[in-house]
Amino acid sequence: MNSCQNLLNALRAGGHDKALAALYALDGAQDSLDRARDRACRVVQSLMDAFSPAEDVPAALFSGPGRTEIGGNHTDHQHGRVLCGSVDMDMLACAVPNGKHIIRIQSEGYPALEVGLDELSIREEEKNTSAALVRGVAARVRELGFTLSGFDACVTSTVLSGSGLSSSAAYETLVGNIFNHFCCGDHLDPVTIARIGQYAENVYFGKPCGLMDQMGSSVGGAVFIDFADPANPVVERVDYDFSQSGHVLCIVDTASSHGDLTDDYADITREMGAVAARFGKKVLRDVSVTDFRAAIPALRQKCGDRAVLRAMHFYDDDHRALLEAAALKNGDFDFFLSLVNQSGLSSALHLQNTWSVHDTRQQAIPLALAEAERLLDGGACRVHGGGFAGTIQAWVPNGDLAQFKAGMEALLGEGKCHILHIRPQGGCVVAE
Repeated sequence: MNSCQNLLNALRAGGHDKALAALYALDGAQDSLDRARDRACRVVQSLMDAFSPAEDVPAALFSGPGRTEIGGNHTDHQHGRVLCGSVDMDMLACAVPNGKHIIRIQSEGYPALEVGLDELSIREEEKNTSAALVRGVAARVRELGFTLSGFDACVTSTVLSGSGLSSSAAYETLVGNIFNHFCCGDHLDPVTIARIGQYAENVYFGKPCGLMDQMGSSVGGAVFIDFADPANPVVERVDYDFSQSGHVLCIVDTASSHGDLTDDYADITREMGAVAARFGKKVLRDVSVTDFRAAIPALRQKCGDRAVLRAMHFYDDDHRALLEAAALKNGDFDFFLSLVNQSGLSSALHLQNTWSVHDTRQQAIPLALAEAERLLDGGACRVHGGGFAGTIQAWVPNGDLAQFKAGMEALLGEGKCHILHIRPQGGCVVAE
């Protein structure tokens, strides 16, 4: 391992350019690599300025990428199937062991965070905070039998907050990889780190999320996941070169807030669960689609129409995720795009997660989708992530990118249309 100064010198000299290019210069452009190198140098220097580590303390760079949901909208929590991928927007940290029994993290633009390792029980006052995620990850790593030790870290992020790229999963993956490297001898695999992140978010942070976000961030590349057995999900990399598709992946920020949407997300899980409970099951994956469709008249009376529609979406989008993965494996991008459009329509009409019934004036997602459909010719678009607010996803033909970006930003504001790449590596140690 290198000291901070040695790591910084190596970065400046281009000694880690290959690793940086694999994560951030996926378009092959030299300026992308230059920006990645400068960013890495800045975060190392920030740690040196903030914590003044001794010269003999080993330092390392860590990355927790954002994730994009490609297929399977709100299917994971019903033990369904999803298609997701890690992206080149990430949280990058420089970290060093501090010889103390405390975690100290300075995230760019946020107050310093400290979490002691002596007492790791759930704290109600920390719910919905980064401290809860750190404490939850630490608690779970200890439960797995590893001895914890403290570290200092500085973090910088390009993952858009409220973007559907799951900044929380990126953060959990980042912290999980730091613990793995400094406390676990790198013995934890990406799937285990994803499960640790979900545990922290469910139990300590207080958000009842499925496992897709953490898997997409931790595993890397395009990933098809079957959660039929959530304790042992089937994880399969989907080898497809998106740069050869003739399309660009865009995430469009509608500038609408995810705040106060926890009840909307919880309603989806609750209503799907209520339908499953009519068959004596906990999740819809355990109920056959044939039995479900035969029971729709009775389910309307017992659970309500919206619950039935949301269950319909689950069965359809669960199957679509499987078809999308197969289309990419077969190189049939046109069929893939048609499935994306079908998924978007189902999310809007059946799942109903493009706007919140608690704030009917705010319908930025449907408005953005309407404009995207007008601008696109041969592409696809859909709500991205949990929905109700935040972002949409679009696959834009290369030749239409300039027009699409200009049109979306004329509606939503400059800098709201972001070009992303599916990166091959999930959470990782970037350099040491």
